[in-house]
Amino acid sequence: MSAIVLVLLAGVGAGALNAVGGGGTFVALPALVAAGLPPVTANAAATVALVPGSLSSAWVYRPDVRPVGSTSTRALTAASMGGGAVGAVLLLALPAASFEVAVPWLLAFATVVLAFGRSALRAVSGALGRPLGLSPRAVLVWQFFLSVYGGYFGGAVGILMLAVWSIGVGVDPAAGNPTRVTQVAAVYVAATVLFLFASDVAQAPLLPAVMLVGAVIGGVAGAQVARRLPARVLRGVVLGTAVTMTVVYFLLG
Repeated sequence: MSAIVLVLLAGVGAGALNAVGGGGTFVALPALVAAGLPPVTANAAATVALVPGSLSSAWVYRPDVRPVGSTSTRALTAASMGGGAVGAVLLLALPAASFEVAVPWLLAFATVVLAFGRSALRAVSGALGRPLGLSPRAVLVWQFFLSVYGGYFGGAVGILMLAVWSIGVGVDPAAGNPTRVTQVAAVYVAATVLFLFASDVAQAPLLPAVMLVGAVIGGVAGAQVARRLPARVLRGVVLGTAVTMTVVYFLLG
């Protein structure tokens, strides 16, 4: 299989995965590295290539986007874009190895929260006799730091967002999926602006362009399918994605 075909298929898979359950970076990044790009360049190129797919998915989901608790969508998007820009700066200025070491543990945390967060939330709220939730300011702080991670590396950042929203304000992972898609798109857009002007992605435009085309196709198709899935099935897809990415990264680690 040629590098072009490999990258195109990886783009389709990554776009669809981001639309349905998150984790598209874990498909896009290895494909670009296998096609010959250095890891840091491939990481930046994957972010750039997945932006149009994320935006197309966000467009499909736009009627279903809801605030996270009492935190407005506009404020959440501002935190996402600010964090994404900071993360992109860190990727270009610092070595990636230290953060990559933490990725499996972040994914493991996200998987546990997605699997047990709602039950734990109900149990704690019942024990306290009142709802358990993050304040809007706390939600924005969490969103900013998760978006820094998203701009720096990006793998399964949407899964981590859903985890925080689930345990923090009781957002159902299926109901929060449209908001996840739009916030990941905001992170990618902010990071892409910096990557295009400050990294060497533009010096090797063919592979990111091919992946971009595939990601748009996968993003639109994946979003259309996800909107028609029952809530229980979509939660299973999101959790299955989290488990798979956690296992893969511990094995690679």
